[in-house]
Amino acid sequence: MQKKTDILIIGGGPAGLVSAVTANRYYPDKKITLVKNVKNGCIPCGIPYMFYSLKDPSENKMGVAPLEKIGAEIIHGEAQSIHREDKKVVFEDNQEIGYDKLILATGSVPYIPPIPGIDKKGVYPVHKDLDYLISAVQDVKKGKHVVVIGGGFIGVEFADEISQLSGMHVSLIEILGHLLANSFDPEFSHEAEAKLDSKQIQIYTKSRVEEIIGDRQVEKIRLSSGEEIQADSVILGVGAVPSTNLAIQAGLDIGKGRGIWVDEYMRTIDPDIFAVGDCAGKRDFYTRKDAPVLLASTATAEARIAGANLYKLKVVRENKGTIAVYSTYVDGLVMGSAGLTEVTAQKENFEIVTGTAEAMDKHPGTLPDAHKVHVKLIFSKKSGIILGGQVAGGKCCGEIINIIGLAIQQRVSCTELETLQMATHPFVTAAPTMYPIVKAAFDASGKM
Repeated sequence: MQKKTDILIIGGGPAGLVSAVTANRYYPDKKITLVKNVKNGCIPCGIPYMFYSLKDPSENKMGVAPLEKIGAEIIHGEAQSIHREDKKVVFEDNQEIGYDKLILATGSVPYIPPIPGIDKKGVYPVHKDLDYLISAVQDVKKGKHVVVIGGGFIGVEFADEISQLSGMHVSLIEILGHLLANSFDPEFSHEAEAKLDSKQIQIYTKSRVEEIIGDRQVEKIRLSSGEEIQADSVILGVGAVPSTNLAIQAGLDIGKGRGIWVDEYMRTIDPDIFAVGDCAGKRDFYTRKDAPVLLASTATAEARIAGANLYKLKVVRENKGTIAVYSTYVDGLVMGSAGLTEVTAQKENFEIVTGTAEAMDKHPGTLPDAHKVHVKLIFSKKSGIILGGQVAGGKCCGEIINIIGLAIQQRVSCTELETLQMATHPFVTAAPTMYPIVKAAFDASGKM
């Protein structure tokens, strides 16, 4: 017998959860059903911190209290097919659920590089399944030599976290010339590399893993240089790919970036099917090119757009493109990036100027726990509009990058940032005379 619901959401991650809560806010009379394919989900951004920072790995569980609060029905199951003409989804147990509106929040799956030996025991892709992750954490802790493949955000965070375990030797492998190279210019990458190097993490840049060696269990990895590194376990931090099989089977369009094609309001080519989060295609804020940005923060922004626009379009919920706002934490160093870097702006042939500044995040800088903040802003040379920014320093940088992200989203000019009015206090901000965003904008304005 077929069940029926008004709004059916496939996926129990951040995008699915926020879609449900938003839809309930705008359409409280609609019945909402959410289907999740793992029994216990996890908080994606908290995965690296299950090794040391969290007292118990199970503390990283993603709860369902917000769904229960709105009275949403929660089902555990695996969707097998979408029948668009009948407006129903069939699940692995042959259960059928009919829908009025369908939101695909199927997320992403770890990218598995074609490395010989990748299927050996002790090699761990980063699946967003709490039970799997708890088991992986326990296994990794039994060894002494861990190799992390991938020097992006997830790889750097894993390496930093695991290095805090007593007696653990950590190696970090990156194919590009610097860590975090896709999101930061070299001077910021150097700061992260210095932090990890100070913790005796072995960093291998411009290095490719050629083979994972061992019988059934990983024992070593071989690099493109021929060097072999001892490994009791290997963590794959090389990214993820959108989970789109369900959409492809249903005949929905896929974009060049491999995500499900959606319009400005997160609608697929079927007006009753929306896609949000990692499974949905992304377009760069400035170039409109496909942008493979898989972030929980981006996913929740898209979920709010979809949840609001299910039955009636609300123009203020328009999706203007992906800014790609990142932040990370490396042994006390907070780093953030938003929009274009100087390198990516030049590749896109933008005519740019940059502005940089350094300032202490308290005033005077001799106050306890003060940190130096390094800010870099990228502007269009002719229009003066901000294109991107990067920041590194103390914890305040986590919010400074959000200010920069908002400036990009609103296409703020260099002049507006140079005359920014801000609240300051000795214990919580830089001095008003030395505010780093203002100083960086001032530096750039002199080059225009």
